[in-house]
Amino acid sequence: MTLPTLLVLDADPLPRLGRLTGRARIEHADESTLARRLPYADVLLVWDFTSHAVRRAWPGEGPRPRWVHTASAGVDHLMCPELAASDTVVTNARGVFDEPIAEYVAALVLAMAKDLPRTLELQGARTWQHRESQRLAGTRACVVGAGPIGRAIVRTLKALGVTCALVGRVPRTGIHGPDDLDRLIARADWVIAAAPLTEQTHGMFDARRFGMMQPSARFINVGRGQLVVEEALVQALSRRWIAGAALDVFEREPLGPDSPLWGLPGLIVSPHMSGDTVGWRDELAVQFVDLFGRWEAGRTLPNVVDKQRGYVPGR
Repeated sequence: MTLPTLLVLDADPLPRLGRLTGRARIEHADESTLARRLPYADVLLVWDFTSHAVRRAWPGEGPRPRWVHTASAGVDHLMCPELAASDTVVTNARGVFDEPIAEYVAALVLAMAKDLPRTLELQGARTWQHRESQRLAGTRACVVGAGPIGRAIVRTLKALGVTCALVGRVPRTGIHGPDDLDRLIARADWVIAAAPLTEQTHGMFDARRFGMMQPSARFINVGRGQLVVEEALVQALSRRWIAGAALDVFEREPLGPDSPLWGLPGLIVSPHMSGDTVGWRDELAVQFVDLFGRWEAGRTLPNVVDKQRGYVPGR
C-alpha cells in the first residue's frame, strides 16, 4: 500500500507526529523548497502559521495537495485565488485557542480596569500613590467576531459581571449584525476585536469608529492586526479620544522597535501570545493527528474553512 505524503511547512519546534509513523510518509519544507514539493504532497500541514509562503507557492494547474491544515485559527496567511478556486479542502485549528484567548482578554480588561500597569510602574519607581480603580461589574462590552473565540470571550466576561453584545457577519439569535456595530461601540466601555480578516473586516477600526467610542472606552484587538488602522489608533490614544487600548496583533509582525505604538500612553503591547498557553503546540499536533485519522478513513472533516468567506462558518 502506498502511504500518503504529508508535507510539513516547518517551524521550530517541529510538531510531534509520532502517531503517524507507518501511516504517512512525512516530508518537510521551508519557504525556499515549498513550491517544488507541493505538487507531490497529498496533505500539507502549515505548521509555520506566520509564513505567507503558501500564497506564493500554491500551484495553479496540475497536482496539488487534497487537504491543507493550518495550525492557527486564521487562514488569511495562506489563502490565495488559486487555492480558493481549487477543490482542496482547508481546515484550521478551531477550538484550540478559544478559552486561552478569552482568559487573556479577561486579564487585559481587569488590568486596565484596576490600573495594574500604573501600579507596576509606580512600584518600580518605589512610589506610594493611592488611586481609585474601576469596578468591572456593570460595564458594557462589544465583542466583534461571533466565532468560537468571540463566544468564549463573551462567556468569560459575563462571569465577571460585564454586559456583553456579540457582533457577527449576519444577525441571528443572540448575535447582532454589522448594522448594529456603530451603535454598540458608541455605548461600550470595552470594544474587543476577535474577527477573522476578510475584505469586509480589513481596516474596520478606523478614525471614524475610534471617534465614535466613549472617552472612557478601551479597545482590545486579539483578532488580526489588519482589522485596525494603526495610524488612527495612534491618533485616538494621543488625542485621548479613548482611555486606553491593548494590542496582541499588528499590521506587521514582529513590531519594529521604531513603531510609535511602543510609547503610546494607555497602550498595552503583547507579542501575539494571547492564545499560547503552556503545551499549546502539543495540542495543535494532537488535533492534527486526530483530523488525519478522519481524513485517511474517508470521514468528513470538522473545521472546514469556507474559502470564499475566509473562515469556518458558524453554527
